[in-house]
Amino acid sequence: MSEQEGQSDKQKYEFRKVIEELKGYDGSGTQLVSIYIPEDRQVSSVVAHVTQEHSEAANIKSKDTRTAVQDALTSIKDRLRYYDTYPPEKGMVVFSGAIDTGGGRSEMITRTLESPPQPIESFRYHCDSDFLTEPLEEMLADKGLFGLIVLDRREANVGWLRGKRVEPVKSASSLVPGKQRKGGQSAQRFARLRLEAIDNFYQEVAGMADDLFVDERHDMDGILVGGPSPTKDEFLDGDYLHHELGDMVLGKFDVSYTDESGLYDLVDAAQDVLDEHEMLQDKKYMERFFDELHDGDLATYGFGPTRENLNMGAVETLLLSEDLRQDVAIYDCPQGHTERELLGQSESLDDERSCDRCGESMEGEREDAIDHLMELADQRGTETYFVSSDFEKGEQLLSAFGGVAGILRYSTGV
Repeated sequence: MSEQEGQSDKQKYEFRKVIEELKGYDGSGTQLVSIYIPEDRQVSSVVAHVTQEHSEAANIKSKDTRTAVQDALTSIKDRLRYYDTYPPEKGMVVFSGAIDTGGGRSEMITRTLESPPQPIESFRYHCDSDFLTEPLEEMLADKGLFGLIVLDRREANVGWLRGKRVEPVKSASSLVPGKQRKGGQSAQRFARLRLEAIDNFYQEVAGMADDLFVDERHDMDGILVGGPSPTKDEFLDGDYLHHELGDMVLGKFDVSYTDESGLYDLVDAAQDVLDEHEMLQDKKYMERFFDELHDGDLATYGFGPTRENLNMGAVETLLLSEDLRQDVAIYDCPQGHTERELLGQSESLDDERSCDRCGESMEGEREDAIDHLMELADQRGTETYFVSSDFEKGEQLLSAFGGVAGILRYSTGV
């Protein structure tokens, strides 16, 4: 895995943590503000919009809600001052509002998330009793990049499936004549001209696909082709696609429409293939882990042993459950001894802990377990991979192995 991919995994985890935090908050009224800002939206225009909303909020009847909304908007304006003409690449999201802390009390929070996994497509202002996190959640759920082709003998469309988002990109209309020939033409000549027109159209469609997909082929997970029979079969059997793209076709599917809506129909028709493919990489890693666990000596699991192997630089791939939500308690004593253990995020540190080695009183601090392990992995050149718990072996990683495991470079006996 490249450094960029590693950073992406870490960033996604950081985003997921913030989203989970935000989803746990409630406002006592419609006073939690969420603003989605695309990268091409000038910050000055966002500030102007926020200023306008601040002015309009003066009309809110409830004094508490009015004050909370205006305070949130003021906080957002203060955050926006840190940015130049435009937001960071891919845009940014700002959340601000007075959250209910119980007992009739509230606390103002502001969170900024920059450069999300996918570009923010449009400006959005939202004020409600909950923060608007769904668009970010969809981005984090996005897995995979697939090329899409739908065609019949009249038209064709090509585009992308990025995670769960369909992006139509190019279209073409054919000059293939209908099946009824014009007067004065022999049936043989008409059939030949029609076949030539079909061949030219298939070449045009392949050209569009090549232009769009070839440069991205190393980042793509596959290609889906849809249309009526026999069109899609003729297209694929005729080897019109670039040979490397032809090898990436995961399947062909019957769809009735070949305009832009056909791309969406294609994704629906291919859902079983897509679901299986999404889990494929996770399954590969877990199967390799279980093979080593049962028949080899290159598996480690559990926080303590995996961390020890990480520290030695012996872990090739660190496997972390996407659903792991624990902290590491780190206890230090005056004699330089350190002890670590996993804590639930709602559990408290042990204030009366004594060192197992010298009996001295220990002071504790905590940090997020995934952050702790990923930092160690980063220092040792270890690949980190997040595993979904939506299949049996992925669920076992969380329930049976504490959400932490590894595939080793060499056996350590730990």
